[in-house]
Amino acid sequence: MSQTHTAAGATGQARLVRIRLSSLGAVVMLIVQFILGMIYNLYGTAPTSTKSIGLFSSPDLALHVVLGILLVIAALGQLIRAIGVRHALSIWLSAVGFLSILGAGFAGLGFAGSGASSASLGMSLAFATALACYVVLVFALPSSASRSSTT
Repeated sequence: MSQTHTAAGATGQARLVRIRLSSLGAVVMLIVQFILGMIYNLYGTAPTSTKSIGLFSSPDLALHVVLGILLVIAALGQLIRAIGVRHALSIWLSAVGFLSILGAGFAGLGFAGSGASSASLGMSLAFATALACYVVLVFALPSSASRSSTT
């Protein structure tokens, strides 16, 4: 019985390691997303209250939009994985990270349509919240599955 319990524990540990790695991937994706957004902010045409911009009006904005969609998919996948492991910290932070990415996406849509400063602020605050969630998971979860031997 202890061998079965140890094997189940090792499997759970390995699943937590995978959540940690997917959190690291989310951190990298969020940083790239931030860089693409800043490139467009500096060199693109900003929307105004009378003139919106197309989401695919420039290559860097198009990449920003596509990466945002991929981030939503990745965050949802991580949340499902965390629920499967039943690790409370992973579930909560993955859920908040997922909702933050969704919030940033909707704020981005609002900004592209109206150019409202509040939408831009919402995008940046939601980004920061998502980034914080995934960084905490990178540091809080195990970096490798520990193997215990039974005699």
